[in-house]
Amino acid sequence: MSTDKPTLAETLAEAIAAGILNGTLPPGERLDEMRLAEQHGVSRTPVREALRQLAMSGLIEMRPRKGAIVTKVTPEQLESLFVAMAEMEATCARLAAMSMTPIERRRLQARHEKMMALAAAGDIEAYSDANVAFHSSIYAGAHNAPLAEYALALRRRVGPFRRAQFQIEGRLTRSNKEHDAVVRAIVSGDVAGAHAAMLHHVSLVEDAFETFSATAAA
Repeated sequence: MSTDKPTLAETLAEAIAAGILNGTLPPGERLDEMRLAEQHGVSRTPVREALRQLAMSGLIEMRPRKGAIVTKVTPEQLESLFVAMAEMEATCARLAAMSMTPIERRRLQARHEKMMALAAAGDIEAYSDANVAFHSSIYAGAHNAPLAEYALALRRRVGPFRRAQFQIEGRLTRSNKEHDAVVRAIVSGDVAGAHAAMLHHVSLVEDAFETFSATAAA
C-alpha cells in the first residue's frame, strides 16, 4: 500500500486485528463473515479480503467448512517475521540512500516533518496511516521493483503488530525520532548509516509490540 488512505478492507482488517491483539477475540473464536459485514455496515466482499490479509499475518486460520478461526501467534513466529522485516527494510533504506532522486529525498523529508506534527498531536490513527506511506516511499526509493514488492507483501503480514505498538504511551514520539535518524542518513546519502538506522528502528518496533502485548495480556 503506497497511499496515505487505507482501503476499506485494510480498515476492517485493522479493526479485527485490534480485537484479536487486545484479547477481545480470543484464540479459537470463529469469525463469521455475515456477522462482521453487518457489524461494520459493509458487504461481505471487503470482509473476505480483510480476513485474507489477517490470515497472511497469522492472526487467523482459514479452515475448510469452519471458516476463519482466531489463532495464537507464537513468539517464535513473531520473531521470525520481525527479523525478516528488519533486514528487508534496512536493505531498502541502504539502496534508497544510494538511489533516491533529489525530489524523492525532499518528499521523504516532507513526509517526516508532517509526521512530527502528528506525533506531537498524539494522533495515532493519522500517524499510523502516514507511517505506512513513509516506509512505502523508502521501498520505492530503493528503485528495485522486486525488493519493493517483497517488502510491501511482508509489511502487510507484519502490519497489525506494527500498528498495535502505537498504543503505548510515548511511542509516537520515539518512533518519529527513530525516523529522523533514517531520514537524515538517506537524505545525506549515508548508505551504512541508513541501513543501521532502519535496522535499529524495526528492532525497537518489535520491542514496543512485545511491551504492548504484555500489557494487553495483564
